[in-house]
Amino acid sequence: MSLDHVVALVPMRHHSQRVPGKNYRLLAGKPLYHHIVESLLQCPEISKIVIDTDSPDIKEGVASQFPSVDVLERPEHLRADDISMNEVLLYDSSRYPADLYLQTHSTNPMLKVESIRSAVKFMQANYPAYDSLFSVTKVQRRLYDALTRPINHNPNILLQTQDLPPVYEENSCIYIFTRETIEKRRTRIGDRPYMFVLDGAEAWDIDNELDFRIADLMMHAR
Repeated sequence: MSLDHVVALVPMRHHSQRVPGKNYRLLAGKPLYHHIVESLLQCPEISKIVIDTDSPDIKEGVASQFPSVDVLERPEHLRADDISMNEVLLYDSSRYPADLYLQTHSTNPMLKVESIRSAVKFMQANYPAYDSLFSVTKVQRRLYDALTRPINHNPNILLQTQDLPPVYEENSCIYIFTRETIEKRRTRIGDRPYMFVLDGAEAWDIDNELDFRIADLMMHAR
């Protein structure tokens, strides 16, 4: 089965609740969203990049800096803070037919080209044994639930943290799915997902002001 037509979907709102103007604010000398777009453009496996946005700043910047990238105007009914990303992706995928969709965020500027390419090639080689893929970060720390019950360790057996059985955190860097999966389940993660592991530095996500400042330092250091 050929899965050569891959569309990358990158949702970006103009408004940001925690970091004002986050998506187009300068990070390491360029607007934040430029970092992920430039990485996606280096992936020959990706047929088309689509930015879903309601931002006039992003629309203008994409038109002048990335003419090969499509901008999809986010409709008014999908712009509220409480709208699920799954609803946005349902809309976007209905406008751009593809064999596979890769969704990422502008808030993952450390994501490597090699990781994006590897994830896409894995899905192309392993579908339908795996019907979707999502990236995770391995966590080996002593974790508890809200009732102080240990999740991944026995407090009476004090293992070194590197010897603890790992748990995995969904890090929102990469999702790969088909239209069939998101249409049937109304979610990006299917019945048979594959967890694609990224290290913590690469998976750094900008969710607040401190995250932004740390990402800026990491980008300058890199």
